[in-house]
Amino acid sequence: MLVGYCRTSTAEQVAGLEAQDRDLRATGCTKLFSEQVSSVSERAQLVAALDFVREGDSLVVTRLDRLARSTADLLSIIAILERKGVALRILDFGGDAVDTGSPSGRLIVTMFGAVAQFERELLLQRQREGIEKAKREGKYRGRAPTARRRGREVHQLHASGLGASEIAGRLRISRSSVYRILADAKTA
Repeated sequence: MLVGYCRTSTAEQVAGLEAQDRDLRATGCTKLFSEQVSSVSERAQLVAALDFVREGDSLVVTRLDRLARSTADLLSIIAILERKGVALRILDFGGDAVDTGSPSGRLIVTMFGAVAQFERELLLQRQREGIEKAKREGKYRGRAPTARRRGREVHQLHASGLGASEIAGRLRISRSSVYRILADAKTA
């Protein structure tokens, strides 16, 4: 049985999820697991897919980055699949499909996983260097704190007698942000 797994990082990436779904169905996947979560978040549907697959099945993904967040994560997933007698098939792997059902397929996936992780780490390093340079030049201020912009509303609700949990719920910010805003006002 071909079991598909598709993922996008955010709910706004509907077209990307639909494209993965389309490609997996066209490949012959009869069961699909789909989610819209960051790869660093809990991936409940991936866990469900890994639990669902049985010996002789293939877990199919469109691209490697839709499945694993690092080489260690990839190798862990492959190990789970191998213990169950399940192959991993990646549809778009530099223009070709690759399947871990063979030793050469496993080697290729492992090597590309390591290269992808290396590439990601270099990108993050360049990003940090760019941010540091922009800070030194006074051009970078970072992301505007979203909760602190609601400070006036926090103080109004607190003055009306509401507690931190109720304020946080109404304004859709964390309780710790409410406490921080209130504490900042006391020290100012």
